[in-house]
Amino acid sequence: MLTEKAKTIAANLLVIALMMLLMIWGNTWWRQRTQFTKGEKALAERNYIAALAGYEAAIHMYTPASSLVEKSAERLWEIGAMHEQAGDPQKALVAYRALRSSFYSTHGLIRPGEDWIARCDARIAEILKRQGY
Repeated sequence: MLTEKAKTIAANLLVIALMMLLMIWGNTWWRQRTQFTKGEKALAERNYIAALAGYEAAIHMYTPASSLVEKSAERLWEIGAMHEQAGDPQKALVAYRALRSSFYSTHGLIRPGEDWIARCDARIAEILKRQGY
């Protein structure tokens, strides 16, 4: 009798834990989507600082297999490249550093975005080299 009761309790605890994980994932994904949308709106309005903030926050809310993380990274890279091509290395550095630091902040059991970090490190080094640093 005690064994059946223990199995029931264990099964209930497992279901509760899975539901909590699903709720946390859903909440994080929703907030990630909200921040990405804010970034898209700001970018359309050419408000680059607000766009950076939105995309950076979307990456900070990393959820595995979310396409929004990759899209946010691409947008940050595009903003950096755009400012670099426009001759504004300081704003380009802000974008590249935001992208790099976003992925540094997401590490845990895995480290996503290592390729983005390496790309940003190379661009940042090149910009600083051109500036004489």
